Amino acid sequence: MKIPEDYIERVYAGVLGKIIGVYLGRPFEGWEHQRIESELGEILYYVNDRSDLSLKNTTLVVTDDDISGTFTFLRALPDYGNSLDLTPAQIGQTWLNYIIERRTILWWGGLGNSTEHTAYLRLKNGITAPESGSIALNSKVVAEQIGSQIFIDGWAMVAPGDPELAADLATRAASVSHDGEAIYGAQVVAAMEAQAFLEPDLDKLIDTAVSFIPKDSVIFGVIDDIREWHAAEKDWRKTRELIDENYGYDKYGGNCHMVPNHALIIHALLHGEDDFQKSLMIVNTCGWDTDCNSGNVGCLLGIKNGLAAINTGPDWVGPVADRMYLPTADGGRAITDAVTETYNLANIGLALSNEAPVAPKNGARFHFEMPGSVQGFRPDDDLYSRGVAMPENVEGHSKDGNRSLAVRYEHLAPGRVARVSTPTFIPPEAIDMTDYRLLASPTLYPGQDVRARVVADGDNDGEVTCCLFVRTYDAHDELRILHGPAAVLEPGSVHTFEWRLGDTGGQPIASVGIEVSTEKSAGGSVYLDYLGWDGAPMVTLTRPAEGGSLWRRAWVNGVDRYDERWPEPYRLIQNSGTGLLIQGTREWADYEVSAPVRSHMATSAGIGARVQGMRRYYALLLAEGGKVQIVKALDGDAVLAEADFPWQFDVTYEMRLEVEGNRLRASLDGERIFDVEDADRLLANGAVALICKEGRMESEVVRVRPLGGN
Repeated sequence: MKIPEDYIERVYAGVLGKIIGVYLGRPFEGWEHQRIESELGEILYYVNDRSDLSLKNTTLVVTDDDISGTFTFLRALPDYGNSLDLTPAQIGQTWLNYIIERRTILWWGGLGNSTEHTAYLRLKNGITAPESGSIALNSKVVAEQIGSQIFIDGWAMVAPGDPELAADLATRAASVSHDGEAIYGAQVVAAMEAQAFLEPDLDKLIDTAVSFIPKDSVIFGVIDDIREWHAAEKDWRKTRELIDENYGYDKYGGNCHMVPNHALIIHALLHGEDDFQKSLMIVNTCGWDTDCNSGNVGCLLGIKNGLAAINTGPDWVGPVADRMYLPTADGGRAITDAVTETYNLANIGLALSNEAPVAPKNGARFHFEMPGSVQGFRPDDDLYSRGVAMPENVEGHSKDGNRSLAVRYEHLAPGRVARVSTPTFIPPEAIDMTDYRLLASPTLYPGQDVRARVVADGDNDGEVTCCLFVRTYDAHDELRILHGPAAVLEPGSVHTFEWRLGDTGGQPIASVGIEVSTEKSAGGSVYLDYLGWDGAPMVTLTRPAEGGSLWRRAWVNGVDRYDERWPEPYRLIQNSGTGLLIQGTREWADYEVSAPVRSHMATSAGIGARVQGMRRYYALLLAEGGKVQIVKALDGDAVLAEADFPWQFDVTYEMRLEVEGNRLRASLDGERIFDVEDADRLLANGAVALICKEGRMESEVVRVRPLGGN
């Protein structure tokens, strides 16, 4: 598989196309064509803010299963070493690791009603993929719903120019939850998207894609019919009527069948004539599963025609500002952006081709290397900064890259500052997200070192003062600002900021940004070359003395009950199996975690380190049978160390677990009890957790420190 020269930029266009399509179609998902025409007319642009209609969402950037599943299930590849031998069973394990039952990614519609919920229950009960998604087990109607097509785009983007590999990966991924025609539809979309990195002709893409599916399949026949109808009739509405008559919802069972919706994707691509806006208009105005179909169409056209096609017509990109949410058990990746996910995808594709990964600007989190990207940075809208600043991606002004984020400011004056920032945790508009609650951990913590490089334009109106800042939540769940060190920037000067974040009183950090101020009226620009942070945190996680509730939301809730009304900050109740309360990010590598742990009738209880989801972590546990253990959870539990310890209910034990390279050291009540190595499939990084198996446990505080920290 030879990687195209413009591979990463085309992946970025595909990611943007996907999320734009989903955000566009989400508010009226499930509407019939007639209702859309009557109440909305042709869908030519975002309609989320139409206050005169009962739409599903009024916020544009939302949590959505179509986005979450697409960018989550693909993590099976890096989690299993980016091996082309990846199996459906391993992808199924990835489901169990990242999904939190009844809370993330899937439509939890019940056994035999929701295809993905049905498959999840099969997996949970020990039935491995592909049997978990089979027609034989789940029935033809359940197994042939649309989900396999919804989640398939990422598997194509890691196989650029290799439609055969994309179709193969699509089969493996889709078979976790689907079978039959749903597999064929997923193969077609994946093969078209993979070949679109090289082939600009839509008809040739379709020819390539259908070569991978049986000629006697319904999907093959659907595509053949639509191509014939399109050749004979250029009015897209008449073709839509033929689709409704021959392949409509009334012909297929279930809630959201693959066949009718796949038909609309092919229909919109053909009648859209390579125009991004027109194609999305057609697929959305046609109705049915609008956000899913629109996301697939947008992704394919983004890959095939690049950023220029998306940027022709209305401003699709500006309102989105690259923002994405991926709520899973890996909470540190929930607050993300299109550029970050682009490089995650592209580096998988590079690994599959035995090429080195790419990390722009020495791995800075925000580097702006994709044309037009702002990575979630938007002007702050408070009384002191409203209307002063505007971010814009530009070429140049970078030490180790090609692009930067220009912060244009005008009417800067005493009392009027220019601020732009990007979220690092749940932003205010997403606190009460409907449908899918945003489960997330902050990405930035006290004790970490923030670094940024800023360049002042040579034509600025004199000097300005620049500083970094963060916003944290407070006792009223409102945002307050904390400033970092400041620097005076003369026109043409450069400054590299370094700021070790101090204690926030237990409140989560919600955003990070830069601020520009002046002693006199001025206009001009500064350029943010990069912004990032590293290091283990130095943080004490507990109920803040001042109050508030967002500190609780910083924990990803993977237990049956985690209520607010108990006196302890952390009371975990797990009715069956093992539950985790998780906080932190994948970037944490070497550190120590400690907590006082009290078991009240729990089978086992303890703390976790390098937590990568519900089923990938190290744990120090007060275990069954009067034991204390270090356990590695990774495709099952392995006991790395064990000792007798007759622990008792309702007694508090101080537990400490240190992880350094492949070394794990554990202490109990201040006494070192274990010092072991794990050289077999090491879990190299991850978050922390409180862990409870079948019962109740409590803790007052969780501390995370760099090794050797105080």
